[in-house]
Amino acid sequence: MSSAKNPTSSKYAWSLIARTAPPKRAAAERVGDFHEIYSEFDEATVREQASRCIQCPNALCAQACPLSNRIPEWLALAAQGQFLEAAALSRSTSNMPEICSRVCPQERLCEGACILNCKSDPVAIGSVERFINEYAFAHGGVDATPAAPNGLRAAIIGSGPAGMACADELAQLGYAVTVFESLLLPGGLLVNGIPAFKLEKSIVARRIDLLAKRGVEFKLGVAIGRDVSLAELRRTHDAVFLGHGAQKSKTAGVPGENFCGVAQALPFLIEKNVDSPLVDLPPIDVAGKRVAVLGGGDTAMDCLRTALRAGAQSAVCLYRRDFANMPGSRKEYYNALEEGAEFQFLTNPVAILGDDHGTVTGVRCVRMELGAPDASGRSKPRAVPDSEFDAPVDLVLVAYGFDPVAFPEDSEFSAIKVNEWGGIIVDRNQMTSLPGVFAGGDSVRGPSLVVHAVRDARRAAAGIHRQLAPKLAAVAV
Repeated sequence: MSSAKNPTSSKYAWSLIARTAPPKRAAAERVGDFHEIYSEFDEATVREQASRCIQCPNALCAQACPLSNRIPEWLALAAQGQFLEAAALSRSTSNMPEICSRVCPQERLCEGACILNCKSDPVAIGSVERFINEYAFAHGGVDATPAAPNGLRAAIIGSGPAGMACADELAQLGYAVTVFESLLLPGGLLVNGIPAFKLEKSIVARRIDLLAKRGVEFKLGVAIGRDVSLAELRRTHDAVFLGHGAQKSKTAGVPGENFCGVAQALPFLIEKNVDSPLVDLPPIDVAGKRVAVLGGGDTAMDCLRTALRAGAQSAVCLYRRDFANMPGSRKEYYNALEEGAEFQFLTNPVAILGDDHGTVTGVRCVRMELGAPDASGRSKPRAVPDSEFDAPVDLVLVAYGFDPVAFPEDSEFSAIKVNEWGGIIVDRNQMTSLPGVFAGGDSVRGPSLVVHAVRDARRAAAGIHRQLAPKLAAVAV
């Protein structure tokens, strides 16, 4: 068949087939619930979209992926309709590709590096990755058979993306893995920090169930240092991995932040998005209120969209830099705009205003302009003289990010070396200053992407396996 009749067989398919966005529910419909807004391609569309890949010999998409996913290879398989094979290749480098495909900012990673950006639109890598992995789950293509035990034990602290990925890697190597989670609901950031309209909770529950079938044990409501000591874990396990994340909210740092009507982003997101009797948080009522969100990252986007779903009269983002320097996902920004969120860029909150009863009435802001780049490479904002104004609001959500929770000085964890902002210091194998204790994810690098947590966890699992090689040899004998 000629390529004119069958463009998917042509190396010029990218120029003959337009990039197609995955099906997305209308904004007017989706703001009424917390269900995922995207759905999968059909088989024909997935094959077409995958065929747009030109199979670069030195694939920039794979280089831009923190996991070095073998993207061109599984795109080629998907284009041929070999979806199970494509999914297996995807899983070979990622422990949760069905999750990463939903929450990764592909426009800043693989798709942003796609060479087709020079002449056309990038390959829809994320959407194809989601399809092939959902296809594998639906068609029995994901093996949950436990590996043969190797005789060694590993303890994982935290059941978020880093903990889950490390547990998965070690379980597949035959370790008896126990995950300790201080909350009564497993999933960490994937459940508590990411709204269901981006990642359905059932997707996370399915992944946790898969780990359990592979032999991973989950102990919930167990806090290390309170219910179980680190010393005890080190005595009863051959290795320990710390994947407890960074959940200390950064404050607004302005006058009035203690007024009634000021809330931190994470408790708000958990209370509105996690429908479980295991999560008991005081309600934060936004119905009919004017909501201001401080910050410009993905958490800020999540707060804006969640507030609108919870009945807010309006939701506005106050961000001190411009759109080009905003760290949040562009996809999430446009979704927020479609759903009715507003953005005031180059606007810096300098005080939260309140009435005589200590209740929020507004936010005092100053207009900003951009100067020279700062240490992060982004243009540093500076205040425009005499530009202060007051924005009337009823509720302020602070989404300035998170820091690792500091270890108590009298705690056994205090022996673990940390850097100046509290991040755990690790070597190239992700091992901390305590031998046999490894760490990864946000507790090491600060708030970052799920895919970075997965990469750290895979490195840590490999490091654990290398360190325990003599023990494994002894056990085998």
